[in-house]
Amino acid sequence: MRRIFDELVDRRPGAEFAVRQHAQLLVLEIIRWLSADADLPAGWLAASTDETLRPALTAMHSRPERAWRLEELAHIASMSRTTFAERFRKAAGIPPRAYLHDWRMFVAQRALRSSDTSVETLARAAGYRSASSFSTAFKKHVGESPLNYRATMSR
Repeated sequence: MRRIFDELVDRRPGAEFAVRQHAQLLVLEIIRWLSADADLPAGWLAASTDETLRPALTAMHSRPERAWRLEELAHIASMSRTTFAERFRKAAGIPPRAYLHDWRMFVAQRALRSSDTSVETLARAAGYRSASSFSTAFKKHVGESPLNYRATMSR
């Protein structure tokens, strides 16, 4: 925190970059500190600290467009389907498919806020076959259509 403060006050060349880098390291340290707690509440952090679930999480995060099947994710985690599904639900608080859906919507929201990517392209990137099915799912999840969300976030 002190280094971030110093960078903000001194305003030396590269200060903005340094602040971003220090802030990222600070967030990492907070996540590491929180993940050391054995009694984490169910959610992303608890699931990501589970060494056996982490490969499946990494796969879902890196390829959200893929039509992941439970068998594939269980195989990646070196578990049976049932064991994987139960362990994932206990750690993440939701089933793997629901987690994947939430992740896809998170990625889509981020893209809508930061780019002018078409809804059709976002739909494919989120694993949907059509813009209309993606838009329906997005509206159900977020409460407004992708285009309205983009317009609201760009104000």
